Amino acid sequence: MRITLIGSGNVATHLAAAFKNAGHVIVQVYSRDIQNASLLAYHVKAGAIDNLGDISPETDLFIIAVKDDAIGDIAQKLVRYNKLIVHTSGATSLNVLTQYTDKAGVFYPLQTFSKTKELDFRTVPLCIEGADEQITTQLEDLARTISNNVYRVNSDKRKILHLAAVFACNFPNYLYYAAGKLLQQHDLDFSLLRPLILETAEKVQEYLPNQVQTGPAIRNDEKTMATHLQLLHDDPELERLYAELSQLIIKMDNGGYGGA
Repeated sequence: MRITLIGSGNVATHLAAAFKNAGHVIVQVYSRDIQNASLLAYHVKAGAIDNLGDISPETDLFIIAVKDDAIGDIAQKLVRYNKLIVHTSGATSLNVLTQYTDKAGVFYPLQTFSKTKELDFRTVPLCIEGADEQITTQLEDLARTISNNVYRVNSDKRKILHLAAVFACNFPNYLYYAAGKLLQQHDLDFSLLRPLILETAEKVQEYLPNQVQTGPAIRNDEKTMATHLQLLHDDPELERLYAELSQLIIKMDNGGYGGA
């Protein structure tokens, strides 16, 4: 398939590489910053543009991988080419495209991406939605050329999935940052935590989180929690966060939520 990528950020970078490696042709890469467009375009042997007026019509699919609030404006400028247009957002409805065209879909990769870190795209869950059955099937077939994990997920469920991903990825990463600050303040290295972080992540590959929860809160170890809160007394925000999270863990439903 001939594909044009609108965007040159983390998602666009990994998608472009995955499609190129699967034998698809990347026609162009668009970015408002021509240097960013050129860098990605060079790696996937595509043309680089910084003006949507320079879009080539010789493409089969436009993939919009930009900030959510820019998706609609870009789609409106692309509809004149009468090609299939998809966006990659987890939190944005398909309707942002279908208000302009019925050749629309969603191609949402459920993963955290960084330009500097390679990953095996075949393991990335791809959530697909199309404006009709034909488009959905077409996007599923395309998705299977780069991933072994392809799912049909409509806009309402995809928003819940994206919210869950924030809890599972973005919030824990902030907590890693908070832990790192605590260590730094006491001349301790963050690397000490890395084996613990990895072991925790590996456990939930086999078990539900409530089945492997550890720590003073799940044991209702009031003495240890009081000691921790005292250590955080000079940082009211972290002190409050520790107390609130501990109470939620104490109240955790150990019966699970629909798994083995």
